[in-house]
Amino acid sequence: MTPEALAALHAACFTVPRPWTAAEFTELLARQGTFLLPEPAGFLLGCALAGEAELLTLAVAPDARRAGTGARLVAQFLAEAAARGAETAFLEVAEDNHAARALYERAGFAQAGRRRDYYRHPGGTATDALVMTRAIGAQA
Repeated sequence: MTPEALAALHAACFTVPRPWTAAEFTELLARQGTFLLPEPAGFLLGCALAGEAELLTLAVAPDARRAGTGARLVAQFLAEAAARGAETAFLEVAEDNHAARALYERAGFAQAGRRRDYYRHPGGTATDALVMTRAIGAQA
């Protein structure tokens, strides 16, 4: 997937947090440890360095959701992170993104922290970010 395609899909999936631009995807993909896991209807961008892995973003086309793509991508992320030597994984998710939270909980992630008013909605209200973590190799 090109950075432009990543940005277009990200924009179709997110208003909060704001969608990332093609330039931001280009910059992220050039960073050490960053990896892209593409699927026909979605993608996951992750990073693994120094024994930790971060799930940077996960996007699944709105018309392709609830078909297992997100779960496959999270499983691929955990496998790739393990292959890169990560022992723990973490992510942040908007508190009001119930579908994503359920997906991550099914994959074995648990809340480890909270960032108050981290995400800004277009109308000016704010939503907390939940920090979730799990051990790599731990069973979900």
